[in-house]
Amino acid sequence: METVSNKRDVVIGLEIHAQVQTQSKMFSPDSADFASEGNENIHPVSLGFPGVLPCLNKKVVESALQVGVAFHCQIQEKSIFARKNYFYPDLPKGYQISQFDLPLLREGFVEFYSQGEKRKVHLERIHLEEDAGRLLHHKDYSLVDFNRAGVPLLEIVSYPEISSPNEAAEYAKMVRNILLYLKVCDGNLQEGSMRFDCNISLKPKGSSKLGTKVELKNLNSFRFMEKALNFEIKRQSHLLDNGESVQQETRLFNPKKNETFPMRSKEEASDYRYFPEPDLPPLMIKKPNALSIKELPFDKINRFCSKYKLPLNSASIIVGEMELCSYFEEALKQTAHAKTLCNWLINEVMARLHENKISIQKMLIQPHQMAEFVNRIEAKTLSSKMAKNVFTEMWNTGKSVDTLIKDLNLTKLDSEEDLLKIINQVFNEFPKQVEQYRGGKTGVYKFLMGQVMRLSKGQADPVKTDSLLKKMLEKQ
Repeated sequence: METVSNKRDVVIGLEIHAQVQTQSKMFSPDSADFASEGNENIHPVSLGFPGVLPCLNKKVVESALQVGVAFHCQIQEKSIFARKNYFYPDLPKGYQISQFDLPLLREGFVEFYSQGEKRKVHLERIHLEEDAGRLLHHKDYSLVDFNRAGVPLLEIVSYPEISSPNEAAEYAKMVRNILLYLKVCDGNLQEGSMRFDCNISLKPKGSSKLGTKVELKNLNSFRFMEKALNFEIKRQSHLLDNGESVQQETRLFNPKKNETFPMRSKEEASDYRYFPEPDLPPLMIKKPNALSIKELPFDKINRFCSKYKLPLNSASIIVGEMELCSYFEEALKQTAHAKTLCNWLINEVMARLHENKISIQKMLIQPHQMAEFVNRIEAKTLSSKMAKNVFTEMWNTGKSVDTLIKDLNLTKLDSEEDLLKIINQVFNEFPKQVEQYRGGKTGVYKFLMGQVMRLSKGQADPVKTDSLLKKMLEKQ
C-alpha cells in the first residue's frame, strides 16, 4: 500500500457507473439517446406516470452477462430489482430501479498495470440500474432534462483495496477499455457515459481496521480523479495529524481550485429504504452457454509485449486506443517491424490525430500504406529526415510511400562515387573541423556527418556514408 506518512495507509474503492449502449431505455421504449433536444426522448414509463409498468430491456441483460464473463464474475441464477427511494428533482418517479441485496453479478476481478507493476483489483458486485435525469443550472433558475432518465447503467463496485490515486486511475482506465472492447459502453467521459465515485479513507499503517470513509462523487476524468484523491489524502492527513476526526460525507471536486468541497452527509443503505420492485419479477438466468469474448485489453498488452517485444508503456498506449490498436494489428499483417510501426503511431499519428481533432478512420494513410512506409524505413530506403518529409506528404495526400519517393526524387544516394564527391566537398568547406578530428577531437564527427546529409538533402545512405566518411578521415 502507498503510505501517506509513516503512520497511515491509503484505502480506495471505486464505484463506476457505465451507460449500456442500447437503442431504447432500460424499462421503457423511448430512445436512450440522451444527447437529443431537451425532454425529447421521454415516455410515461420513464417519467413514472401512474398505472404504467416497466418492461426489462433484454439487450441490457445480454450486455451485462458479457461484462460478467470479461470481469470473471459469478453470474447469479436469480437476481432481484429493487426500488431505491430518494427525492431529487432529476428523479421523476421519486425512486430509482436498481439492484440491492441480490445483484446479477458477484465477485470478479480486473487486472491492469500501474507504474509498470501488475495489479489486480477484486470486484464486490456489478448490478443493473437506471440513470436519473440531468439538472441544468442557470443564474436564477434550474431546468430538468429527463432524456437521460431510464438510460441503462452498470454499476461496477470494487472492494476497498486500491492503494494510490495512480492505481485508481489505471484501474478505471482498464475498466473503460474493457467495456469499449466489448462495445457495451461508448466510454465518453465528457458526456457522462461513464462516471466515477471514489470512496477513500486513511487507516493506521498496517492496521486491518478501516478509517472513516469519504465519498468523492461524479468524477468524469482520470486526471480529475487523481487530483481529487491527492487533495483528499492531504486534507484527511492534516485533520488526523491535528487530532481532529474525518467526517463521513459526500464531497465534490472543484477542478478550478483543485480541491474537494462538501456536498452532503454520507447516506447509508437504510436511508434509501430499499425494497423489492413490485412491478418486476426476479431476473432468472439459466446457466449460460460459454459466451464468446474476444481478446481483452490486459491480455492484448501482454501479447504485444511477449510476441512483438514492445515496451510495456508503448503496448499500453496502443491498446488504450481501441481504433488505433485495430489499425496497428491490420498494418502488422504486412510488416514484421512492430516496434517501428508502434513508435510512428504513437509519436506521429496520435499527435496529428489530436492536433487535427479527427478519428483514425478519417486519416488518409491506410494500414497497408503505413506498413509499406515502415518497411522502407527498415530497408534503409528512407533516412530519418526523408521519412519525416514523406510521412507529412502521405498524411496530406494519402499517396503511397513509393509514389512519393519517386515524385519527390528521394531515391537514396548509395553509390560510392556520388558519396565521395559530397564528402570531398565537405572537406574543402570545413578543413578546420577535418584537422580537429584527425588531431583527436572526434566529437566533430557528428558535425561533418551532418554536413554530408545537408549537401545530399538527406538522401545519402547513412550506413555507407558513415563507412566512407570514417575511411576518408583516417587518411592523412
